[in-house]
Amino acid sequence: MTGEASDTVPPTAGPLTLREPVIDDGHRIHALVRATGALDLNSTYCYLLLSSHFAGTCAVAARNGDVLGAVLGYCKPQQPETLFIWQVGVHPSARGQGIGRRLLHYVLDQPGCGDVRFLEATVTPDNDASWALFSAVARDRGAALTHGPGFDPAHFGGQSHEPEALLRIGPLAATATTRE
Repeated sequence: MTGEASDTVPPTAGPLTLREPVIDDGHRIHALVRATGALDLNSTYCYLLLSSHFAGTCAVAARNGDVLGAVLGYCKPQQPETLFIWQVGVHPSARGQGIGRRLLHYVLDQPGCGDVRFLEATVTPDNDASWALFSAVARDRGAALTHGPGFDPAHFGGQSHEPEALLRIGPLAATATTRE
């Protein structure tokens, strides 16, 4: 179904477009996160806020109106030079194409990230795909990747949840938008 991320396999024909999300992507991102089967699913309202209030630090990959990937992040209020990546999701039918990596670079190169010198994210110990993704982005950017404690299971209020390590990439070089 065009315009929706769904559990069905989206079409593979047509160009892949990377762009900032718009408010109409909020429900599409929600559906994408659900389709990944791996990410914590938040309310559609949360994705609407990210698509509107934080569009400059987020991105979607779309083909024929279908959202196949998303990077959701924001600059930390107390550390505006740090971009925190909250979620990276790629539809199962589009995995293995480097979409998550391309989206992260796209976000880092946007004007909203012109002052960003560090990228942070939390990752569970067994999430090999995310560890590989962030390691690749650090290599691409010529920056160090370090990790330390993030959230331990007790922080999740009794929910069954693995610990999440805090990854930090940086310092990052100035982007093209800040060098001009």
